[in-house]
Amino acid sequence: MKKPLLILIAGPYRSGTGGDPAAIGRNLERLETAAAPIHRLGHVPMIGEWVALPTLRGLDDTETADNDVMYETAARLLQHCDAVLRLPGESAGADTDVAIARERGLPVYRSVQEIPAA
Repeated sequence: MKKPLLILIAGPYRSGTGGDPAAIGRNLERLETAAAPIHRLGHVPMIGEWVALPTLRGLDDTETADNDVMYETAARLLQHCDAVLRLPGESAGADTDVAIARERGLPVYRSVQEIPAA
């Protein structure tokens, strides 16, 4: 493989946290731990929350009432991604990311070790 891939890292973010900000923060840190190894392989890591969280801060309640910005952002990002890394843990959003990736014929990796170097 020569071309660097844009790889969406998918896993639990809000799932299993009960809305606890500290638990959500730990989940984000867990997602982010996969970023450097992906970069070392010559690829570009992407986490949907990196894009969605600043967007959410700029929207008011009326703009977010009818949709989930997190899921919508990930779905839009997947139009540009080349692969998905699915980290362990229950997550409806990550499962949706995997389903979208499979529909598009994108590789879905279950560990960083499965990802080929660029």
